[in-house]
Amino acid sequence: MKKYSIFQKQLNENSGFRRIIVTIIERNNYKFFTLSKHTYSGLYVVNQKIFWILIVLFSIVSCKKEGAGGIGMFDLKYTLTYDLKDKGQVLSLWDDIHTISTLQGVVNREEPRLFVNYVVESGIEIDSYWWNKYRQPGEWLHGKDTIVYNDIVTLIEAYQNDFDGVVVYDSDIAATSNVASAVAGIENLIAIRYDKSPGSLYDRLVAKGPKLPVKVWLIHEDGTPLFSGQGDIPGTNRKSTGSIKNDPYIWFIENYMKTNRCNGKFGAYYIDQKWRENPQATVVNHHTLTNHDFFVSKRAFFFDLSPWEDEPATDDPEQAVGTDLATLKEFLSEAYRLNKGEKMCHIGGFPAWAFKYTMHAGGSHDDVPTEWEFSRIISAYNAFKDADAIGYGALANASFWQHFPLEEKYAQKWVTQDELKKRGYLTEDGKVDCENREFMIFYVGDYDASSWITQRTPTIWDHPDRGKLPLMWAISPVLDRRAPMVMHNFRKTATPNDYFVAADNGAGYLMPGMLQEPRDISGLPCGLDAWANHCKPFYEKWGLSITGFVIDGHAPGLSQKGLDCYASFSPNGIIPQKVPLTLLHGNMPVLRSDEDIQQEPKEGAHRIAQRVADRPIPFHWFRNILKTPGWYVEVMDELGKINPNIELLDAPTFFELYRIWLQQHPDAASGILNTENQNSISNGTFNSNEE
Repeated sequence: MKKYSIFQKQLNENSGFRRIIVTIIERNNYKFFTLSKHTYSGLYVVNQKIFWILIVLFSIVSCKKEGAGGIGMFDLKYTLTYDLKDKGQVLSLWDDIHTISTLQGVVNREEPRLFVNYVVESGIEIDSYWWNKYRQPGEWLHGKDTIVYNDIVTLIEAYQNDFDGVVVYDSDIAATSNVASAVAGIENLIAIRYDKSPGSLYDRLVAKGPKLPVKVWLIHEDGTPLFSGQGDIPGTNRKSTGSIKNDPYIWFIENYMKTNRCNGKFGAYYIDQKWRENPQATVVNHHTLTNHDFFVSKRAFFFDLSPWEDEPATDDPEQAVGTDLATLKEFLSEAYRLNKGEKMCHIGGFPAWAFKYTMHAGGSHDDVPTEWEFSRIISAYNAFKDADAIGYGALANASFWQHFPLEEKYAQKWVTQDELKKRGYLTEDGKVDCENREFMIFYVGDYDASSWITQRTPTIWDHPDRGKLPLMWAISPVLDRRAPMVMHNFRKTATPNDYFVAADNGAGYLMPGMLQEPRDISGLPCGLDAWANHCKPFYEKWGLSITGFVIDGHAPGLSQKGLDCYASFSPNGIIPQKVPLTLLHGNMPVLRSDEDIQQEPKEGAHRIAQRVADRPIPFHWFRNILKTPGWYVEVMDELGKINPNIELLDAPTFFELYRIWLQQHPDAASGILNTENQNSISNGTFNSNEE
């Protein structure tokens, strides 16, 4: 006897909650099902036709306004138990998650209809955590009907009327998996890897079973490669790049971007199926297939390309140097054209440095320089990244949560000078009282990735010590596109000691110096207006007026026009790398970033004390990545023993006092006061996006 499928129907009524479970078991030509309600259960034998009539009637009677079947649910956590040394199991893992993610993107495009459970962090089931939070009475998901599917074929059959067929890709040409995700979103298809082996997903869905129609082939129907890396690129008027990796991307650009069928406002930088060769390089979920759904729903372009012009891509060592980069620039140039230079392109993902393009994979470049180079390049074309970086890069259900109902605005209160006087920070004549005082603030980051805030909320935001100290939470406001429920939760559960600023470098992570003319790499007109117009509504919605850190990396620092741009939406302060130590730009306070403090609390406290002693001003900023509120409590306890004159401030107090102090110190306001090397980036390391 083979278990055919299981699905569950949950109903919420005024009289209370009741659960009906239908279990379907296939034997010979009959399907058996059990129906349980409360404590009753029975076993009925019916033929297939009668069975489905009963199920349809059941659904009609019990479902509410969510449509046939309500919200579908599927548990993907079984793939976390697979043996990653077993190539067959790795293939099965890849196939199931990829196909379901593209299905999600299509069916969740207009409304939330399919939810998966997959991501686990620190023993916590992350997707269940968020589902359960908003399943509570009075919350968004309360009372919505659900059906739980336990068989992938049955799941796909249930939504068969919601997609138009299949895009089939080549298992041996890694890039075709990304192209398949992009095509799936544009053509309303699901992506399936070509594999005629018995029991494969292709075998169960295309060759047999529902025999889903194939609408787009990225491989010949007989299984021979469509792309060869030679001659002409099929379906185009383009000559081959000489790279079997790059040719599928050029095919996509020609057929979907240049024909204006792709949405240039969204791109996805996720590892292709090359992941299968080294699935244990980092956490198993960093195939990031579950991240695809949102970008499929947006009809985005997908890619996995090296940003380096001085060496072949490590995953395609035979290509001519710079081939990957040329294709990347073509993607970005087409996105810029589609956006008419007026809109920013939102790119999800991050260099998969544990797998490709760095010294970890046989390249010559380290992790952070690769991150910075990618950022430098995309910024030159008016694009930014939502940095799903390794470690906490996996995100599921963004296509579902994108429909979460946010409030119109989430205001934050600024401090007044009268309040500062009452608290003893200003003298009666309005001067900053700095005597025997050192003012400090922590940049609590780097929350510039939807995946990071979603995964780490239970262990960091929910920490029992949150609220004991004033903390400046650096969270990019653009994350409300993929993780709005997290952003909403932050604001609704914040204590008076929790204040929010924008993470690097505003409403998305780019290098603003690359928006300034002359624009190296792209040669495009100035992009500062596009950036300001992009950031302003996000800052207004989330009550932001500070940009907690501006990563300049290997890009130019902010010019006067660049500073003007930030002053237009971040008037209460910015913290760049490549500026004088102190500066007042108009009325916007500017402070150069200092060190990352990532050490254990005792060591970190001693390093802070040393930096405070070395700096010629009484205002100090330190960056921290993924530290719990308990870590900050321990640091400050230790710091109080070393130097009790150091005072941790909330963000409005820190930046308002700093502005007033600059107004009272003209040399500092002009950037003249600087005993440190202005030409260096400061002594710390920046934005590795790793602990």
